Amino acid sequence: MSHVVEVRHPLVQHHLARLRDKSTPPVEFRTLIQRLTELLVYEATQDLKLGDVEVVTPLTTMTGQRLSQQIGLVPILRAGLGMVDPVLNLIPSAEVWHLGLYRDEATALPVHYYSKLPTTDPVDVGMVLDPMLATGGSATLALEALQAWGVPSLKLLSIIASQDGIRAVASKLPGVQIYVCAIDPELNSLKYIVPGLGDAGDRTFNTLRG
Repeated sequence: MSHVVEVRHPLVQHHLARLRDKSTPPVEFRTLIQRLTELLVYEATQDLKLGDVEVVTPLTTMTGQRLSQQIGLVPILRAGLGMVDPVLNLIPSAEVWHLGLYRDEATALPVHYYSKLPTTDPVDVGMVLDPMLATGGSATLALEALQAWGVPSLKLLSIIASQDGIRAVASKLPGVQIYVCAIDPELNSLKYIVPGLGDAGDRTFNTLRG
């Protein structure tokens, strides 16, 4: 079974309530996505490896530590783009790679239309960024692409996940680490997470109409 962490910190609960609110405007929605992503990244990076480095302070020389692994970020287009900058703020050396995936509204299945992953020199840790883990189809495709690249450690960061989405990912990739702010109980007939927050991409980029 995959390693699943639901971050129940009070700050997560506070920001998540406002994020779910349908009256929250796009500019605030984007800020809340960034804040929640930072809290997720804090949890998801606790097992990263460190190496010693010599540091010269104003007073003396000491041995400090810095990250010794190369991190790769793969945001699920388009909603995942809103999670990239918060991770880069904390891990400026991370690489960002893109996979183009969208959900066919008729079948609810993911369609893979673009890939920018190299074929050699995989990163040590791959993080897939997807605000909403609904059916798990897109996240699974992205994680499988990283696995095929040869990435040894896989992590999935989502703001809200459904029980079905977590089960779908875990069944195909039992070694993946999944970090979420909330696990919602179900999907509706259109495969949207309930209670969820609607369409994260539309709310992030202000493309919600009607």
